[in-house]
Amino acid sequence: MPAPAGRLNILNVGHGIPAAQKARKKAARLRRRPIAVQKHCSMASVCMRLSKARIHMLRKWLGWTGCRPSELLEITPARVDLSGGSIAIRSLKKRKDASGSTRVFFRNVPVPAEFLDTLNTAHGIREAQRSRKKAAQPIWDLGRVRVWQIVKGAMIEAGLPDAPHRSPKGLRHGFGVHAVVQGVPLHMLQRWLGHAQLSTTAIYADAVGKEEQDIAARMWR
Repeated sequence: MPAPAGRLNILNVGHGIPAAQKARKKAARLRRRPIAVQKHCSMASVCMRLSKARIHMLRKWLGWTGCRPSELLEITPARVDLSGGSIAIRSLKKRKDASGSTRVFFRNVPVPAEFLDTLNTAHGIREAQRSRKKAAQPIWDLGRVRVWQIVKGAMIEAGLPDAPHRSPKGLRHGFGVHAVVQGVPLHMLQRWLGHAQLSTTAIYADAVGKEEQDIAARMWR
């Protein structure tokens, strides 16, 4: 027996169409899309995932090396030693030798092998090193303001309170304090952070709170 006319009318209005019927119509519309549009949508979703992965990598890079954003942005694939487990970072602070001439200063910062593996996967470091042109191009095509926004956003997501160290400088400070807590000698930390004076590095040894208690606990053992 045919359904009453009223029921048919309800099934054919916009919000009254059953979910299964809506899904079939949507699938049909997608199939009618040009192939180029379908590929574009697919590539857009892939690029979005890659973008998130690269942002996560940037945060880890700053955390593992303790470098400044300006130093990060000029690092090239040629400065990444995948086999040696370190990254060469050029200090952008002006240094002068005994004669008073400004000189270029590089420091090699050791990083975990797992981090280098992820870095190579995300940025194709090994492949870029095979080309002289690509090996000399900066890995990060970003500005300092964008780096600051990325790091600050991550710290807000982590629930860190609003304070001066909720910034890239906070990651650098955390790197220094963590190194001291783990027993890294100050002269070695000085080299990793690129400080000209040991007295600057010694500031990170002036830990307070939980870090200070941990250092004291090492002495009590």
